[in-house]
Amino acid sequence: MVATGPARTTGRRITDKLEELDKDAPFYSFEFFPPKTDMGLENLHARIARMTKLEPLFVTVTWGTGGSTADKSLELAKACERQHGLTTCLHLTCTNMDSHILDRALEEAKANGIRNILALRGDPPRGQEYWTPNEGDFVYAVDLVRYIRKQYGDWFCIGVAAYPEGHADNTHPEHMDPASELPFLAAKVQAGADFILTQLFYDVDAFLKFQKLLSEYEGGMLARVPLIPAIMPIQSYQTLMRMTALSHAAIPPAIHDAVEQVKGDDEAVKSVGVQVAIDMIHSLRHKTGGAVRGAHFCTLNLEKSVALILKHGGLFRKASRETSPVGVRVPLRPSIVQNGTDGRHRPAADKIVDQMARIDMLTNPTNVNGQDTHDVDAQSLEEEAVSTSEGHGTQAREATWDEFPNGRFGDSRSPAYGEIDGWGVSLGVHRTKALQLWGEPKTADDITRVFTRHLNGEIDATPWSNGPVSAETAYIKDHLVALNTRGLWTVGSQPAVHCAPSSHPAFGWGPAGGHIFQKSFVECFMTESAWRRLRDSIKGDPMVSYYAGTRMGRFETSMKDSGDCNAVTWGIFPGKEIVQPTIIEEVSFKAWKDEAFALWAEWERLFEPASQSARLLRGVMERVWLVSLVHHDFKDEEALWRLMLEASLPQE
Repeated sequence: MVATGPARTTGRRITDKLEELDKDAPFYSFEFFPPKTDMGLENLHARIARMTKLEPLFVTVTWGTGGSTADKSLELAKACERQHGLTTCLHLTCTNMDSHILDRALEEAKANGIRNILALRGDPPRGQEYWTPNEGDFVYAVDLVRYIRKQYGDWFCIGVAAYPEGHADNTHPEHMDPASELPFLAAKVQAGADFILTQLFYDVDAFLKFQKLLSEYEGGMLARVPLIPAIMPIQSYQTLMRMTALSHAAIPPAIHDAVEQVKGDDEAVKSVGVQVAIDMIHSLRHKTGGAVRGAHFCTLNLEKSVALILKHGGLFRKASRETSPVGVRVPLRPSIVQNGTDGRHRPAADKIVDQMARIDMLTNPTNVNGQDTHDVDAQSLEEEAVSTSEGHGTQAREATWDEFPNGRFGDSRSPAYGEIDGWGVSLGVHRTKALQLWGEPKTADDITRVFTRHLNGEIDATPWSNGPVSAETAYIKDHLVALNTRGLWTVGSQPAVHCAPSSHPAFGWGPAGGHIFQKSFVECFMTESAWRRLRDSIKGDPMVSYYAGTRMGRFETSMKDSGDCNAVTWGIFPGKEIVQPTIIEEVSFKAWKDEAFALWAEWERLFEPASQSARLLRGVMERVWLVSLVHHDFKDEEALWRLMLEASLPQE
């Protein structure tokens, strides 16, 4: 039956807004994901309110794998449309998801005036060779497109995904051929898709080749559909490595080298990321003769880099395209994206670094009378919004306080806290690679070997870590190996650090000229009996704090109040307040605990349900505790490890 009933409000279709733009007018849009905590969501709404003043053409809200963020995604999308007044596009995935959730999402979207859906396939279930879809299940994105068109007619403007570098299959990720994807893309368009949004990419030449393929396919039928490139500003070295591994997006050598040279300096990595995005925008516009005049920004719920890119990339309509952020002409230098790219409109990287260094992470610049030093009265509303998001003005602290502390161990109040992509729990590697890395565990000793091999550099990932161990882990590797061989499987840790320079190759982060401090902590899975022995050994020790929990919701902590937190990493920088980018607290531990146990389930799904490996992993998931321990004496580098190893916990 076709869904009926008028919506309470009427939104706008993305394609209608594109058609209304002047022929050469640039445009841009933003992607947000639902934060994992209530405070993070509250602060995201404040961030969206500021970014609304940048006048994006539309915004999108991500949808977690299998509908894992369904409720949060729906609420955020409804708020964007109705409270923030933004043209909103809700992502929907169709595989491995309850059809009732999908129907409810579409009904609520329509009822709240949301006119746009990005129809995605999503990840097939793990162990997909053992999965047979039920009759009527959605298998491909084209099935979802057909369903939406049949049920809702033309109410929804439907977008679909495209892969400029080819789509990586779960079982054969090495076979990526953009041309082979065109028939599938054409099928989605014929089924009713209205626009195409690409996967993130950094290789402009790959996009241009893909665009040419579209123009030549079946008489140009795909060339008539709006194609919007997705750009993810590089926010950190770790984010870049994870996201490109997940998406199989290539990193051109020039970009890789530029990031690699500064990967230990968070601020410099962000500045390179800004320059890379600016280069991409100019190159896309120049090499397509203006056909590509917009971009969709995967914001990761952060705003400063996006504001800088809009201002200097020529997309922000009222900002000068030829001046620096403070109105001073700056010298130019060759593009990072491609040496041959026209760089006349791009500010030099070192000037961006200088500007970003002037943007206080936690405080805005004021004069002796406590007044803001920027004269925003002379700016338009949009220009003031750019200035605020850059880190200037009376709201600068709200706009940029979490630019560096984001991700797994960041402040749970940050909109960027938790999953760095908002796509849901994932092993981070495809099934074939996962089996190569971790084999088929039959015993607990096999699981132990996965952890110890990772620590020893023999494999470059575990289900809980998507890359090689960090440089700082080398300082405590022997301790971690000893813990793992005793059956304490470590998924997070750091050594104690006392006053290391912010330029330190292993411990450094943030702006130059600062000093770094760390408390030692470790997070590991262990059996209940092992946890009881360890807990008894630290009982009453004021220098040790812990959180511990199980998959089924049992929870224990030494903290007196649920609002207490442990700042385990902090930095002191010239002219700034103390910055605390690593915080362990109850709300963040509980959010991570759920993800950590879900990763056991993801690992289990690699195998046939009745197999020995699946039964082993399922049993482990049900009986272990996740324990997070912090030792507060950061001057004693050995304190935590001495305490744990002296407990003489036997392997179980």
